[in-house]
Amino acid sequence: MTKVPRKVIRYSISFKQKVVNEIEQEGMLISTANRRYGITGADTINKWLKEFGKSHLLNTVIRVEMKGEKDRALELEKEVHKLKLALADAYLARDCAEEVIKQAGKIYGTDLKKKFGGEVSPNSGEDTH
Repeated sequence: MTKVPRKVIRYSISFKQKVVNEIEQEGMLISTANRRYGITGADTINKWLKEFGKSHLLNTVIRVEMKGEKDRALELEKEVHKLKLALADAYLARDCAEEVIKQAGKIYGTDLKKKFGGEVSPNSGEDTH
C-alpha cells in the first residue's frame, strides 16, 4: 500500500497573531476567520487563541440538566465500575479453574478437559476401583 502524501500548511507567527487580533478586536467569528483565510483545520484557530493567551475568546459549553440527570449519571458510572470489577473476578475465577483442570490432568496423565468436556456423569467423583 502506498501512502498518499498530505499537504501540511505551516502558518507564521505574524499571520496567527493577525487572525487572533481580528477575532478579538473586530469580534469576528472563528468560523468566519476559517473561511476568510482558508484555514481547514477544525481546531487550528482555537489552538492559536490558547497559544496567545486569548482563551477567553473560546466558546464556553454550559450544560443545563435536571438534578436527577446528574445523579443518574453518577449511579450509572458506579454501576459500570462495579460490573467491570465483577467481570475481572469472573475472568480470574475461570482462569484459575482452567489451571486446576490442567494441573489435575498432569497428575492423572489425561486431558480432563477433553474427557469431561461434555456433561459430567453422576458417578464421576466416585472411585471405581
